[in-house]
Amino acid sequence: MPVQDFEKIFQEKIDNEIKIEPKDWMPEAYRKTNIRQISQHAHSEIVGMLPEGNWISRAPSLKRKAILLAKVQDEGGHGLYLYSAAETLGQSREEMINDLHSGKAKYSSIFNYPTLTWADIGAIGWLVDGAAIMNQVMLTRTSYGPYARAMVRICKEESFHQRQGFESLLVLSRGTKEQKEMCQDAINRWWWPALMMFGPRDSESTNSDQSMKWKIKRKTNDELRQNFVDMIAEQIKTLGMKLPDDMLKWNEERRHYDFGEINWEEFWQVVKGNGPCNKQRLVARKKAWDDGEWVREAAAAHAVKRNKTKAA
Repeated sequence: MPVQDFEKIFQEKIDNEIKIEPKDWMPEAYRKTNIRQISQHAHSEIVGMLPEGNWISRAPSLKRKAILLAKVQDEGGHGLYLYSAAETLGQSREEMINDLHSGKAKYSSIFNYPTLTWADIGAIGWLVDGAAIMNQVMLTRTSYGPYARAMVRICKEESFHQRQGFESLLVLSRGTKEQKEMCQDAINRWWWPALMMFGPRDSESTNSDQSMKWKIKRKTNDELRQNFVDMIAEQIKTLGMKLPDDMLKWNEERRHYDFGEINWEEFWQVVKGNGPCNKQRLVARKKAWDDGEWVREAAAAHAVKRNKTKAA
């Protein structure tokens, strides 16, 4: 059968909302796009453990420590689900990890910012996980089956993380003068990086049109960013805090909030590896990978021994 016929059948399945599965024929560009997106998502979950892990030993109470431990553990699990999904496309986990360590593969720019106070943990839960959910709910309907199914559980857990973050900030917002100031400071520092999580403007997003056609993505970067602004602009009223944007204003005609311009120069600098913590994050990940080599070797040896026992 000519390649054109395979491509026609492939696109018809997508148009009819039929999931593409690992053994189905797919264009090489579709396979590569999914590997790039899923592995980048997996890397983001794993690297995202670092700024929060920084506060596990300094949490203000046993309750907060237990919640944060559970959240960081969830993120590790999300990374494993996603690496497994990417492996179904023919990319080994070791290859993906090597691409991360070499700088070839990217992860979400948000995790290159430092967590300076305890309030940052709440801001990450509310803003960062909130932005992630806005994007990831769409991914539960993405056209590649293993990715869509992995996202169902991930979204449920991320929704809990967002509520946990908001509740943490709510407590601070009703506390002492110092706690309120700490809450506002964290929101000020994380707001714009959270908006950057949706990626470049649609006009500068080179992969967006094709990803929309293949239904890898369901909404554009700018659509998702606008939805996020509309959601957070209402939720912050409960906190009694302000978003650091003098341009933020409800537009009755558009039925959306208008908001200010992102610092795109900062965005591209962080993406290119020049953010506040880029180098620190990669050094930490490489060290964790090297320190865990004996665990991987032991697990592999145990698997070989177990298989020999079963075969005997």
